[in-house]
Amino acid sequence: MAPRLKLRDIAFFERPTRFARPFRFGAITIDATPQLFVRAEIEVEGRGTAVGASAELLVPKWFDKRPELSPAQTVDGLRRSLEIARGLYLARTGFLTAFDLHASCIGAQIATCAKKNIPALAAAYGPAEIDKAILDALLRAAETNFFDGMAGNIAGIDARLSPDLKEVDVATFLSGRKPLQRVAVRHTVGLDDTVEGEGGVADVRENAGASYFKLKLSGDPADDAARLARIGKELDTLGRGYKVTLDANEQYADLAALRALMDRLDLDPALRPIASRLLYVEQPMPRDVTRQSPLGSLAAHGFIIDEADDSYDAFPAARALGYCGISSKSCKGLYKSVVNATRAAKWSAGGERFFVTGEDLTCQAGLAVQQDLALGALIGVTHAERNGHHYVDGFGETPVAEAQAFAAAHPDLYADAGQGIRLSIHNGDLLTGSLNATGFATSVHPDWSALRPLEQPKSLQEQSA
Repeated sequence: MAPRLKLRDIAFFERPTRFARPFRFGAITIDATPQLFVRAEIEVEGRGTAVGASAELLVPKWFDKRPELSPAQTVDGLRRSLEIARGLYLARTGFLTAFDLHASCIGAQIATCAKKNIPALAAAYGPAEIDKAILDALLRAAETNFFDGMAGNIAGIDARLSPDLKEVDVATFLSGRKPLQRVAVRHTVGLDDTVEGEGGVADVRENAGASYFKLKLSGDPADDAARLARIGKELDTLGRGYKVTLDANEQYADLAALRALMDRLDLDPALRPIASRLLYVEQPMPRDVTRQSPLGSLAAHGFIIDEADDSYDAFPAARALGYCGISSKSCKGLYKSVVNATRAAKWSAGGERFFVTGEDLTCQAGLAVQQDLALGALIGVTHAERNGHHYVDGFGETPVAEAQAFAAAHPDLYADAGQGIRLSIHNGDLLTGSLNATGFATSVHPDWSALRPLEQPKSLQEQSA
């Protein structure tokens, strides 16, 4: 039986994060944004108290892409999501399992945020980050690691939020997990990234020996096709087998525009290097258009949802539209990732192929990348997009002593090759061995004294004044 806990405190902090290069996706270019840190203190029934932590970037214009909002306003929406979730979680004063706590708050979180004009994807950010910190504390109190703890369903995950599953489905899925010892890096190529020559997609100093590549799309079929042809030509010089995924970040307006791109991929010889190695296309259309647009014959190309994954019923709904996959991101909720992976395994048993992918928007070196990597390794994500090591200079604004502590505790994940401590990639893979530490995939917590409190969220009226 899963242990029960009650919350004593939740605290939020942030740290500025400057990018080493601009990252353009969809309609925005990011060169800096704060990183969130969560500190949760819990009391575990019969085991005393423990402290857990989590981290994630506060990314503008991804959770909420509404054009009338500025990037700063969308980040502020995430801060408000966190504060609303904190109030709801702390209002539960009795002993509950970790999943009881999540399940008892998520409905009210979505509803309260909706009243404050915060969309569901941004609303889920607050509980997602709190849940990770609580789980870290729970694992520490139980003196076990993430993989063993989850195999025994330490959080008490059940099917109450996913009525298409049975209680036994989740427990069976978790108990049969054999976590991956290596996860391949999928190297992201942003819309402003260099394609040819030094610093380009085939430059090993940039791609870290990756054999998987994630290519951003702009939403213009002609422009995207021309750029993909250039990228394919460069990737063919690698001299090794490679695979690609495409990510439109909701930029394709409708099925007609999407079909125009896929027709080019099917018919244009210049695109054969990409088309022949394409694994799937991620979130091509806006989330609201997605829900109203069955893919029909396009489904044969393989599509997944990401931004449209804003509820526990999103994957079954997407399946009915012709989608075969869904992304796992710890910023959208680790319990939902487990439920969706359970679904994919159950549905695939019937002969069709359904899968969960690893897509990283918000993970920086340290807590964030380790917890998301562990989640992927648990549910069977064999390759994962990793933006953090590429777009930020190592540990960024993290104090040197803190970065050194992470590197000492997780030497298979970090190394200093003379340019500061960075993510260490081994022949295109990340190793997960040191993630078996007591707690949620980390032996180290941030230096809380070096962080500033989370900036107080402003109302939209205050921002526009």
